[in-house]
Amino acid sequence: MLPDKMLINGNLVKGAAELEVVNPATGRPFAVVARANETQLEEAISAAKAAAPKWAATSCAERGGLIAKLADAIEARKDEFAKLLTTEQGKPLKQAMGEVVGGIYQLRHYAAQRLESVVLKETEKARIIEHRTPLGVVAAITPWNFPFMMLTQKLGPALICGNTVIAKPAPTTPMCALLIGELAAEIFPAGVLNVVIDNNDLGAALSSHPDVAKVSFTGSTGTGRKIFAAGASDLKRITLELGGNDAAIILDDVNPKAVASKLFNGAMVNAGQVCLAIKRVYAHSSIYDELCSELAILAENAVVDDGLNQGAEIGPVQNKMQYDKVCGFLEDAHANGKVLAGGKPLDREGYFIAPTIVRDIADDAKLVREEQFGPVLPVLSYDDIDDAIARANDNEYGLGGTIWATDVERGVGVAMKIDSGTVWVNKHLDLPFDVPFGGSKQSGIGREGGDEGMFAYTQPHVVNIGKAPL
Repeated sequence: MLPDKMLINGNLVKGAAELEVVNPATGRPFAVVARANETQLEEAISAAKAAAPKWAATSCAERGGLIAKLADAIEARKDEFAKLLTTEQGKPLKQAMGEVVGGIYQLRHYAAQRLESVVLKETEKARIIEHRTPLGVVAAITPWNFPFMMLTQKLGPALICGNTVIAKPAPTTPMCALLIGELAAEIFPAGVLNVVIDNNDLGAALSSHPDVAKVSFTGSTGTGRKIFAAGASDLKRITLELGGNDAAIILDDVNPKAVASKLFNGAMVNAGQVCLAIKRVYAHSSIYDELCSELAILAENAVVDDGLNQGAEIGPVQNKMQYDKVCGFLEDAHANGKVLAGGKPLDREGYFIAPTIVRDIADDAKLVREEQFGPVLPVLSYDDIDDAIARANDNEYGLGGTIWATDVERGVGVAMKIDSGTVWVNKHLDLPFDVPFGGSKQSGIGREGGDEGMFAYTQPHVVNIGKAPL
């Protein structure tokens, strides 16, 4: 039976209204779930606020034990989660299972963390200690491209640090969050975790609510700006992981055939719907033609299908609105570049778009300037590496990037000049849980992961102790 109830104050509840959830592989609804109104949102926030003092007073070890118990409960049903994730999001089942397993590991990583007091300074006259206290109620607002792992990424640090949580998943992908809520209802004290579903109509009320101390949001830059403004009146703590237009720079010593599959996978994973996906490629002119040809072959041979079908490599775009946006990028590609492969939606039900490779496109084309968030990759040529770096940096986004080089140290030198929060050399999407990541420029504020990401869910509290006797 599919999950269909929200979690509010420890109870699984129906909504004031209902919301249809569409399978992007068919374009048709496959589930109807509870949808909250503002009264139910208030109930969830009140429950989280009431539960916060006792949860904060619980030991870190006890909190970690319950988080680990949630990870165990998810693992016991990981096959169900993976199938549910593919059905609501569209990604191939193998990728969905990778996301679920990754989320389980995330929860276990945070379950093992401990917030110890730190001596900042000690002299004959004074000892200065810093310890971390929870913020209170945290709003965790998650996107539709990774609806499972983006939630566990926020739940783990928020809960281990002693905060209570209101989770609000994207309305097009609420199913995994609802199932997590079902499991959490049997594990956590009432009010510690609440799962609320809306239709993009409660975000402003949640992010501006005076009883919400922090908002952690992953999603578009436009929505991030609204959340930042909504939290300004009471100086909420805000973490924003936003859009990206990540550049890959291929140096002239690279074998095009050897790197093509890495670039293709980095661009087309999850049908290109990854904030850190490769979204534009700059290849040296000496290897440009061959690289473009290799990428086109990979695009033509890729298996695009319902993610539940065996052999599917690329699934559909997740929702109709994004599908229409990507179709607009295809129009731009045909108008301003040379389409080598793909270039059109597939003639079938659902939101499928053929993986597309575009060459000979100008730097000011829409497909190059903006974040396409779909299976469309522009490939540009350069002659001078400093010119490539300047062109890669000439963008409002700065989330990630990749450098590909046979001479690794030369590649590192280029990476150091890229204005992005994370830059990989000869690899992509390697995100250890103990390493922080986040964006520069319009790609966000703050960090997730690592100690820095965990500490963002706390208030540093300094105690300055005089040693002199009274």
